[in-house]
Amino acid sequence: MHCGQFRYQFSRRQMLQQCANGFGAAALTALLQDRAFSGITPERTHFPAKAKNVIFLYMDGGPSQVDTFDPKPLLSKYNGKSPGDFFKVEATQFDNVGKVLESPWKFKPYGQSGTPVSDLFPHVGSCIDDIAVIRSVVSNFPEHTFANYFLHTGSGLQGRPSMGAWVNYGLGSECQDLPGFVVINGGLIPPGGLDCFNSGFLPASFQGSVFKPGGSGIANVERQEKTSRAQVEKLKLMQQLDRFKQQQTGKHDEIESAISNYELAYKMQMAIPELMSLTSETKPTLDLYGFNAEYAPTRTFAAECLLARRLVERGVRFVELTCTSVKADRWDQHSNLKRDHANNALAVDQPIAGLLKDLKQRGLLDSTLVIWGGEFGRTPFAQGTNGRDHNPFGFSMWMAGGGVKGGTTYGATDEWGYKVVENRVEIHDIHATMLHLLGLNHTKSTFRFGGRDMRLTDVHGHVVHDVIA
Repeated sequence: MHCGQFRYQFSRRQMLQQCANGFGAAALTALLQDRAFSGITPERTHFPAKAKNVIFLYMDGGPSQVDTFDPKPLLSKYNGKSPGDFFKVEATQFDNVGKVLESPWKFKPYGQSGTPVSDLFPHVGSCIDDIAVIRSVVSNFPEHTFANYFLHTGSGLQGRPSMGAWVNYGLGSECQDLPGFVVINGGLIPPGGLDCFNSGFLPASFQGSVFKPGGSGIANVERQEKTSRAQVEKLKLMQQLDRFKQQQTGKHDEIESAISNYELAYKMQMAIPELMSLTSETKPTLDLYGFNAEYAPTRTFAAECLLARRLVERGVRFVELTCTSVKADRWDQHSNLKRDHANNALAVDQPIAGLLKDLKQRGLLDSTLVIWGGEFGRTPFAQGTNGRDHNPFGFSMWMAGGGVKGGTTYGATDEWGYKVVENRVEIHDIHATMLHLLGLNHTKSTFRFGGRDMRLTDVHGHVVHDVIA
C-alpha cells in the first residue's frame, strides 16, 4: 500500500486482515449476519415456509369495508334512518354522525367460490379464487397516525420496528445488490411519516429503502465522479477513515449501518438501472398492469405493482406499496365518498389484479404473500351527508398467494358492517399469520432490547390457521 495514493497491492483477504475493524470487516460481518448469504446458519426458519417474499398493498386512509368486500343489504333497507335507533353509536373521530348510508356500489359474486366483491373492484374480483378475505379485523386506534404505527409495527407508539424490518432482520435478503425491505412511494407518505417503515431498535440497515416507481428509482444512484476509478479511490479513503474512527470509539450500529449502506449503494449503481428499465417487459404485460390506462393514477400504481414483481423476482424480501395521489384524499373519505372511493379504486384495481395474475403465470404467487388493507375501516352510517368516519371496530383485509387458502372468507361483522361478531382478528394476528407463512414462529422471532425479548406481536398474536391452505 502506498500511503500517498491509497493504492492497495495485496489481496482482498490480506486487506480484510489488515483492516480488522474497518470497512471490509464491517461489510463482511453484515454479510455473515445475513442469513441468506451466511453459511453458518443451518436453519433459516423455524419450520418449512410457504412464502419467501411479501408484497404489502397499503391502502392508506382506511377503505370502507361495506363498500368493498363486506356487503350489507340491511344498509339499503334502512338507508337514511338514524343509526342510533338500531344500535349504539360509538364516539367517532369527528363526532359528526349522519344517517345510515347504503353503499353506492353493488356487489356480485366472482369466481368458482362466488365471493361477493363490490363494483369498485371488478379486476380484483376476477382473482377472487386466489384471495382469502378477512372480514373481522379490528384495530386498537381510531386515529390515522397511531393506527398506522400499529398496523406497521404492532405498537401505536412511534419508534418500533416496522414489520418489513422484522422480516428483513429475521430472514435476511436473497439479493446482494438491493435492499431487503423496499417501500415504493406512489406519492403519498402516510400520517406517521417514514417511521412507519423504520427499523426502530433493530440495526438501522434493516429499515425500509424508499424507491420511486419511475425514473431512476432513487436519487443519486449514478456516481458523481468522472470515472469509476476515482470513485473507488474515494471509497478506499472512506474505508481507512472508518477504520481509524472505529479504532477510537469501538463499534456503533449507526457507523456500521452506514458502512453497510455504502457497500450496498455501490452495488445498487449497477442493479437499479437494470431494475428500473422495462424494455424487457412485453406489451401484453404492460397492458395487463394498466400502463396504457386513461387515468394517470392507474398508470402510476401500475408502475408500482410491476416494480414490486421485479423486486420479488430479484429476491427482495419485503415490498410495500403506498397510495398514489388521485388529486383528493387517499382512502379517507369523510365527504365525497362516492367520487373519491371510486377514484382510489380506479387507481389500484387493474394494477393489483395484473400483479396477482402476473405472479401466478410466472409461478411466483405460490411463494409470494400479497396482503391488502388499510389501518382501519369506515362507519356504516354517514359523516355529514356523503362521507364515512373512521371505524376500528370491524373492517376487511385480504391475503393471496404464499400458502393462503384462496376463494375463502373468514370472520364476520354484524348485519350493519359495524362491529366484529365472529372470529375477531387483531393486527397482531395478521402479523403472526404473515410470519407463520414465512416459516417463522412469531413468539420466537425476538430481539433483545431494553432488558426484554421484543417481538413484532409483543405479547399478543395468534395465527389464523383457517386462511392457510
